[in-house]
Amino acid sequence: MNNTWLIRGGTVCTPDGMQQADLLVDNGCITAVGEGLTAPGAQEVDATGLLVMPGFIDIHTHGAVGVDMNGADKEGLAKVSAFFASQGVTGFLPTLLTDSHEALLQYVHTIGMAAPEITDGAAVLGIHMEGPYLCAEYKGAMPEHLLQTPDFSKFMQYQKASGGRIRRMTVSPEVEGVAHFIPKAVAEGVSVSIGHSGADYDTAWEAIRSGAACATHTFNAMKLLHQHFPAISGAVLESDIYAEAICDGIHLHPGTVRILLKAKGLDRVIAITDSIMAAGLGDGRFKLGVNDVIVKNGDAILADGGSRAGSTLTMSRAFANLRRFTGLPAFELAKLLSANPADLLGLGGRKGRILPGYDADLTLITDEGAVSATFVEGRQVYSAG
Repeated sequence: MNNTWLIRGGTVCTPDGMQQADLLVDNGCITAVGEGLTAPGAQEVDATGLLVMPGFIDIHTHGAVGVDMNGADKEGLAKVSAFFASQGVTGFLPTLLTDSHEALLQYVHTIGMAAPEITDGAAVLGIHMEGPYLCAEYKGAMPEHLLQTPDFSKFMQYQKASGGRIRRMTVSPEVEGVAHFIPKAVAEGVSVSIGHSGADYDTAWEAIRSGAACATHTFNAMKLLHQHFPAISGAVLESDIYAEAICDGIHLHPGTVRILLKAKGLDRVIAITDSIMAAGLGDGRFKLGVNDVIVKNGDAILADGGSRAGSTLTMSRAFANLRRFTGLPAFELAKLLSANPADLLGLGGRKGRILPGYDADLTLITDEGAVSATFVEGRQVYSAG
């Protein structure tokens, strides 16, 4: 099968800026970016009028198109993967809501075994466990009776069951034992994020110094900054850790997104969806793990009214929203959508940027966020045509 592609005439988003150029892809990698490229026998794509961006990477998603990651089977993961490809996503981390120990063991095993076989859409890059080592006060949609204190031997059971595919874990800094758990998890190659937390400033900084590398859905399910008590939010803003942001205009006001970018810089914010199974569908009743959720006007709320429960956002809409919120050019927003998540996952040497030698993970998209085509390691996994 011919696996050489020549993508002609697009506006290519390189790390250094935007340029009208052709893009040559061979054997799954980007081999050249420039004007007037030729490749006899290559499959050609006309990208005139389109942005050619590094593929979007969603490191925090609970599902879409009727599939909940808690309990998803291989077919469900493949369905989500195909939908995400239509939204410009080339890689994602299925995110598991806190559940029972037995259920989580089954979920990570199922995803871990299925991940290598998902090849017709966005790639499953690993697993994100959101909990169960979280505090009750800021639990959000987490089922309180299933929250636990860290048990590293249990965590290693999860990691073994997953085939070593757990790449991220969200913990609350104030939960007893978390500060000792973090460096152990980091030593196992897991990126630890802090969130669902009312931690004070010093406790949050202890977690950061212990190796936490990111904040989960910043300012949501998190104690906010006070001038006398900066709390976890203040530590996140002051430190150099990454900060997730749900850019749907519901979880964060556009002005708050701009403030976060001003404080952290473009190299330290990661756009996520935190999407649930309702993404790609309309309003109605859905599940998020063990929870019942009602979606009205695109806003997901626990059926008991107690908390917001993820989002219905897609990464293509996040891109369009960020264009509208900030007015920044696409090549700068690509950091939030592609380069930064790749770097957090330790994949920044081959994913998240359009450069020769990098994986050909590409999204062809309009300025307004309509995806025309998506490539994963040189395979076209979506075409609007």
